[in-house]
Amino acid sequence: MFVGVLQAELSIPGAYSLKDKRHVVKSVLDRLRREHAVTAAEVGDLDTWNRARIGVAFVSNEARHAESHLQQIVNRLQRERDAVLLDSQIEVF
Repeated sequence: MFVGVLQAELSIPGAYSLKDKRHVVKSVLDRLRREHAVTAAEVGDLDTWNRARIGVAFVSNEARHAESHLQQIVNRLQRERDAVLLDSQIEVF
């Protein structure tokens, strides 16, 4: 069993309050869970209104499959219209 973990840092240029940020982050996380069958949560920068750090986990029986699946999520985050992907890291255990 392999667990792939993605940590992504997002900028949220349209957010002017924590409420705005929460709305965008909730939408992004819900979409990732629905479209990619992953576990996802906001894991950092909780009190910063224009930035978010999210964590995504995926379990697979092949390391290559886990990494490929998380790379698809990175590609999806790069196309996100309400948030800008600043940085991402993928690890497979």
